[in-house]
Amino acid sequence: MTRIWFAIAILFTLSLSANAAEPTVVKLWPGKAPGETKELTERYIESKKANDVKRLTDVSEPTIAIYAPPKDKANGTSVIVAPGGGYSILAIEHEGTQVCEWLNTLGVTAVLLKYRVPKRAMQMPENLASLQDAQRAVSLVRSKASELNLDPNRVGFLGFSAGGNLAAWTLLTKKRMYDKVDDLDEKYSHEPNFGVLVYPAYIVDKAGALKPEFEITKNSPPMFFAHSSDDPVTSEASTALYMALKKNDVPSELHLYATGGHGWGMKKVPHPCASWPDRAGDWLKTRGLLERAKSKE
Repeated sequence: MTRIWFAIAILFTLSLSANAAEPTVVKLWPGKAPGETKELTERYIESKKANDVKRLTDVSEPTIAIYAPPKDKANGTSVIVAPGGGYSILAIEHEGTQVCEWLNTLGVTAVLLKYRVPKRAMQMPENLASLQDAQRAVSLVRSKASELNLDPNRVGFLGFSAGGNLAAWTLLTKKRMYDKVDDLDEKYSHEPNFGVLVYPAYIVDKAGALKPEFEITKNSPPMFFAHSSDDPVTSEASTALYMALKKNDVPSELHLYATGGHGWGMKKVPHPCASWPDRAGDWLKTRGLLERAKSKE
């Protein structure tokens, strides 16, 4: 009898997995992305190491994948997720799909951004293609506010490492970095309302000073930071950006952990930094972003 009930439990679990809603994938651009002259063949970089990071590269057709939370938990907040990978690859799983699944548990609509990598040659700034994709993603999500029952004034951007750098660019760049391609660009802002930056990279110069492209004002959006002090990419990225926000009275929060290194994402590493999702969830709750909001466009 025990075996029968065990088998039933397994079948029930499999049934739930099979019935889980798949994300809705939407192309960012109506045609080719700005500046694209050739199509690359997306591929995963194979690794000989067990349980290694899942790496996606050669992305020329950027998309968003919309992960909707259960309707009884949905609160109207949305967060665009940008995996890291040095602008060469996308760590699409532990800094991507798994993050979206966690956000869904908070009632947040998660939007996985598959932005163009690797960096295109001869562009200024060097991450221009990725930044164009990020800005377009913000406008596209806002355009779907009524359809997805979202609050267009509660659109956040979450990034890891290079994705954290992309988050900083997207949060702080007032200018739209591409020529408007349709009515969507005319009607909907490309600027996020808040940000979550996890071990962001390339934010400071060799002296540890904030790079000039990251200009903070009193009107900059609030941000949450999580970083490890022993990060070889340097935790000064988060501390410098946080201090600039603080000096301008922008409400933000910084969690600097003693150990953890770089690239932990959603991994259950044996360091306190593994608790960053709980701290980020607390911050979102404190800011009222987990309360149910009415849809408005």
